[in-house]
Amino acid sequence: MQRNEEMKLGLYLVRAGYHEGAWRDPSAPADGRADIDQYARLAALAEDAAFHFVFLADHQGVIADRTAIARVNSIDGLEPITLLSALSSRTQHIGLVATATTTYYEPYHLARMLASLDHLSQGRAAWNIVTSASDFEAQNFGENELPDHDTRYARAREFVEVVKGLWDSWQDDAFIRDKQSGIYTDTTKLHLLNHQGHHFSVRGPLNIARPPQGYPVLVQAGASDVGIAFAGEVGEVVFTAEPSLQNGQRYYATLKEQARALGREDDQVLVMPGIVPIVGRTKQEASEKLQRLQSYTHIDVLIGAANLWLGSVTDLSSINLDSLVPEALPQTNFIQSRQKLLLDLAARQNFTWRQLIRFVSDSRGHLMVVGTPDEIAETMVDVFDKRAADGFNILPATVPGGLRDFIDLVVPELRRRGKFRSRYFGQTLRENLGLRRPPNRSRGNV
Repeated sequence: MQRNEEMKLGLYLVRAGYHEGAWRDPSAPADGRADIDQYARLAALAEDAAFHFVFLADHQGVIADRTAIARVNSIDGLEPITLLSALSSRTQHIGLVATATTTYYEPYHLARMLASLDHLSQGRAAWNIVTSASDFEAQNFGENELPDHDTRYARAREFVEVVKGLWDSWQDDAFIRDKQSGIYTDTTKLHLLNHQGHHFSVRGPLNIARPPQGYPVLVQAGASDVGIAFAGEVGEVVFTAEPSLQNGQRYYATLKEQARALGREDDQVLVMPGIVPIVGRTKQEASEKLQRLQSYTHIDVLIGAANLWLGSVTDLSSINLDSLVPEALPQTNFIQSRQKLLLDLAARQNFTWRQLIRFVSDSRGHLMVVGTPDEIAETMVDVFDKRAADGFNILPATVPGGLRDFIDLVVPELRRRGKFRSRYFGQTLRENLGLRRPPNRSRGNV
């Protein structure tokens, strides 16, 4: 099917901003606490600008390096489905993407919570499917360390199939609620799952009606070989990190090919890389904003973030930071694709450790554009037109200021180029993304 030539936009929802130093910026909320009103204000800004969704990341624990914990603001936050359920009553159109791990949830719990969010929001829910990536998470669930990378993905694959099967417990018109006859449910339209697999045994049915969207939109972020295969199989929106246009084009083509081989159509798998836009009315103004944020970031935070995103396989506190980054490090059981991305980038740019840890603090490996509204819009259009993206997750360096700058200055430039919409056209998130509603796959009756 022909690709829609308007890009999709999501907002990565953070309290102070995506940059490690954002919480210290004078424009950030004074107390920095987890405040529903702050999240609601950010969601309202994005909804007024016709963004497709807000996206809430999550981990099952504190995963910051111990030496950095005292100085980072990402260690406390509201649980995503709880927060987005609250936001569903304070928004009308924007999609609500909740991150939830397949490693330490059970399918029945999560299927029910996400179905509830879809009902509460009248069809605006999405699930960002992740596998846990830190031993700090494992140690909160009775394990010393994570299962290995391939085992986590095998569990994830089965987990998603179970959740989709549970969402198909009831046909769309099963709940007839006929007061005259006294029949509440047509039991011929009830289906037991009776799943018996390697990781899960789940009878069903789910004790909530089928979600308004059939399934909440399935979001994924696979970039390793097994991750790309998984994204090609189940992902409808794929969140990536890639600062290189050429690498982004390769990833885009590979993922679409993987999906096509499974009988999926290109426009039903949307690639949305992250972008960190730092907007200034002049290039110098934008650069000064970044320099100010960098001045707020302590060396312990820089080292802690780099240790984490490189997979906690080396102790950067004992390394000469002015030495060159090596071409390879020991393989991590954390996010393998991010470690490879950062090492490849360091090799291309001939980075020292000091330069790399600064880059990680600024963008975590995502594309970062520091410039005027025209420069940022031009970069986004170039990435979109050259088939490296179907849209972008916007990662504002600071909020609300950085988000307002993007909406007030960059979005009009995108619209002037005919690349972004000015209003919502559908009721559900699927309709606004151009994704089809999945049919109920159940066949066997109770």
